[in-house]
Amino acid sequence: MSEPCIAVLDVDGTLVDSNYQHALAWYRALRGLGEVHPVWRIHRLIGMGGDRLPAALAGDDVEARIGDRARERWSEEFDRVIDEVAPLPGARELVQAIHDRGHRVVLASSGKAKHVDHSLDLLGIRDLADAWTTSDDVESSKPAPDLLQVALAKLGAPEGTPSVLIGDSVFDVEAAKNAGMPAFVVRSGGFGDDELRGAGAVDVFDTPGDLAAALDRTPLA
Repeated sequence: MSEPCIAVLDVDGTLVDSNYQHALAWYRALRGLGEVHPVWRIHRLIGMGGDRLPAALAGDDVEARIGDRARERWSEEFDRVIDEVAPLPGARELVQAIHDRGHRVVLASSGKAKHVDHSLDLLGIRDLADAWTTSDDVESSKPAPDLLQVALAKLGAPEGTPSVLIGDSVFDVEAAKNAGMPAFVVRSGGFGDDELRGAGAVDVFDTPGDLAAALDRTPLA
């Protein structure tokens, strides 16, 4: 086995199939406030935090005018479809495999605490994860490295501890690069291999289960 490592795992789009529900929730939230944008454009931004999304989609003036209300409505709209969210193939098996190899697991999510709790219960991994984050833990979300740094701090990891990021979006990869971590990604975020590799992903897998089967190709060997 390789040197013990910390695996920092994204949740939405990486372990649970929720990105499209999030895109629709944002669409409905913004439409209810008079801002109509194509769902595909919103989907392209899923993976960055909700603190950044309205401005990235529609500009700083929209963020200033309705950003907070849009985030409130997004949470309400997502609550309406949260029961449609399901684990991605092999998600729990991936976390179990990392844990069984003696590595520590921390979940780095910028989601609402109640949504993170729902995912933990859906996946049944509370006993496998050493810690997890929520939107309450940071002011600046991905692609800033803050969330990943907070995730490591929750484990009391000293500087230089080997770590790896597992995610699904270019924003995960960029955050990992900014935090000095290698990134391995799954395709369930809906980004192309060229985009993910272009952002700096070391390797790309179809599902969490495929990544679990290929751990020997990662620092989590």
